[in-house]
Amino acid sequence: MSEPVYNVLFLGTHNSGRSILAEVFLNECGGGRFKAWSAGVRPAGEVDPLAIEFLRDNGRGVNGLRCKGLDEFAAPGAPEMDLVISVCDDVLGEPRPEWPAHTVSAHWGIADPTRVQGDHEARHHAFVAAASALHRRIELLVALPLASLDRLSLHSHLEGVHRSA
Repeated sequence: MSEPVYNVLFLGTHNSGRSILAEVFLNECGGGRFKAWSAGVRPAGEVDPLAIEFLRDNGRGVNGLRCKGLDEFAAPGAPEMDLVISVCDDVLGEPRPEWPAHTVSAHWGIADPTRVQGDHEARHHAFVAAASALHRRIELLVALPLASLDRLSLHSHLEGVHRSA
């Protein structure tokens, strides 16, 4: 019997940087076990150009990437999420939809590279740091034995991923 595909939503404030990177990384690293999306509670309207540049420079596809609002995933007919992972501390105080009872939520706070002021090199360095932290956490997520974990254990493991990476 094959393991199910887990739907994962990465949630940020603007869906222009970290959540976009996480969506790309999990879709790439998930080995077909995951389908990732990203959204923002207040979408910026466009993906940060440095996020696109970072992904392209590292050989990752950027076709189809766009800022999406959280309402898109709360609408009828939207994919049902198994995991919702916030990557932005600001999101914690924002109103969010009620997810189905089986959905597991976790928080992986990552510094926002889109807020870094300075020259291109300083901003690029911030994207590298955020991407590195996200990639490591996603590697740990992919390694979890999801099918054998109950909801509470999965939440605990996801929060542990945040603390250990």
